Amino acid sequence: MFPALGFGAKLPPDGRVSHEFPLNGNPQNPYCNGIDGVLEAYYQSLKSVRLYGPTHFSPVINHVARYASAITDGSQYFILLIISDGVITDMAQTKESIVNAASLPMSIIIVGVGPAEFDEMIELDGDEERISSQGRYAERDIVQFVPFRDYIDRRGNHILSMARLAKEVLAEIPDQFLSYMRTRGIKPGPLPPPYTSCPPPAIHPLHTRRVSRI
Repeated sequence: MFPALGFGAKLPPDGRVSHEFPLNGNPQNPYCNGIDGVLEAYYQSLKSVRLYGPTHFSPVINHVARYASAITDGSQYFILLIISDGVITDMAQTKESIVNAASLPMSIIIVGVGPAEFDEMIELDGDEERISSQGRYAERDIVQFVPFRDYIDRRGNHILSMARLAKEVLAEIPDQFLSYMRTRGIKPGPLPPPYTSCPPPAIHPLHTRRVSRI
């Protein structure tokens, strides 16, 4: 189950602009059943909302950060995937949100789609320079940015494999995960017992009864 949020749209019935709304329309339970459920919720949402700018990232980052801040013992690690075709318009607030989130068990993956300039998203990646906000630097790098257009041509044909895209999207997650655990002194738990596909059938004693002939 995956919680899926939308941002940058006017919502029914009053046209209120939202940058943090459940794609399935259920604020109490925004979870979707697998990737197919996320896609179905997205397509259904497009029938009822009107896409609307500007593009704000900070609300959805703060949304996930609230969950991550409640579980800091290493038992869970949160990954936020943001897919956007727009230029970030709340850059200062987004930097602040990332700096705050860098101390939490979470990572952020940003996939830029379309022809827009993604200079701000590249800046958020933090590979060259650590993100800072109001004089505070992010405790660690938690953002990975990937431009989707590098993997398709203008006609939508794949010029690089989707496996390579997946590899690039997830490339920094292991190090980001380990960096959080190490800075918090969280060590791996015990290994689970060996997996067996099917337990052997139980062997019951054979009960016999003597039949007498008359």
